[in-house]
Amino acid sequence: MRFKRSQRLQELLVKEISLLIQKGLKDPRIGFATVTHIDLTDNLRYAKVFVSIIGNDTEAESTIEGLNSAKGYIRGLLGKNLYLRYIPDLNFQKDESSERFDKISRLLGEINKRGDS
Repeated sequence: MRFKRSQRLQELLVKEISLLIQKGLKDPRIGFATVTHIDLTDNLRYAKVFVSIIGNDTEAESTIEGLNSAKGYIRGLLGKNLYLRYIPDLNFQKDESSERFDKISRLLGEINKRGDS
């Protein structure tokens, strides 16, 4: 079971990192990205940041690459904005849950069409 502190910290990190991506990063590789959720370890030292990216695969790869190269800068800004003893090490990953959802709904739609005929 997750601790309340880690859940609160996850929500806070999602909000703060989203704001930093929208307003604070000037890297041209970073496209339109939205932080969907964060998986934080129980010791609050490491965080997987899942990002939903609008665009094709090459844009998504360059956005993830840009975010991972800026993670030191992001951690520094988080350290200034948040009063935490330790800022978790960030690892940005592409969130593919929406793509899976689209694929499943498309397959279910095809099954329904076949069943109606």
